[in-house]
Amino acid sequence: MKGTTHAILGGTGGLIVSQTIAADPSISLLLIGIGCVAGLVPDMDIDGKLSNKITFSHRIVKTIVQLIGGFLAFQGLFHDDKGGQLISIVIGVCLILLSTFIRQRHMLTFTGIGVFLAGVSLNEVWLILLGIYIVIASFVSHRTYTHSILGTIYFAFVAYYLDATYQIEGIFLTCLVGYSSHIIADMKFLPSNKRGVKLFLPFSKKEF
Repeated sequence: MKGTTHAILGGTGGLIVSQTIAADPSISLLLIGIGCVAGLVPDMDIDGKLSNKITFSHRIVKTIVQLIGGFLAFQGLFHDDKGGQLISIVIGVCLILLSTFIRQRHMLTFTGIGVFLAGVSLNEVWLILLGIYIVIASFVSHRTYTHSILGTIYFAFVAYYLDATYQIEGIFLTCLVGYSSHIIADMKFLPSNKRGVKLFLPFSKKEF
């Protein structure tokens, strides 16, 4: 199912939650937006279409790493201390060599690490958990763990701490409804889906 459809379903979930709790218009719009995002999150796995859309181009990152490596290596040539000179050159060369292994699929991992570090810096538990989620998602196949009950439970913790941070009624429920709507929409009972989701990973690989 297309990402726009998942976003619409998640946003609809946010709208339903907002109407259920009789939220004012501004909160309703916020919940609809959160629902749209939550409805897309399960596709943040390595093969999901969303992963390439939220990450930088690997070519840009590769170029930046190469430039930093080249600068360090060049700087090392003019370092006064021979030990520092050697370290700077070695680090610079290693970065240049490392850049040759950077691929687009690695960008999601770097994004997760960035989100995690941002969470640590801001002391936000939900960001830390989301960063961990993204890193794990960057290593799993499409429609597996992010589309399972286990993935849903983990995301519920992200939603819980997000709700605890902003203390706006409806955030937790909207996140769960949005996330769950994605999984339900990807199930095999819908004629448009050739594949289903492995709900009970890691205990069962059966598709539903």
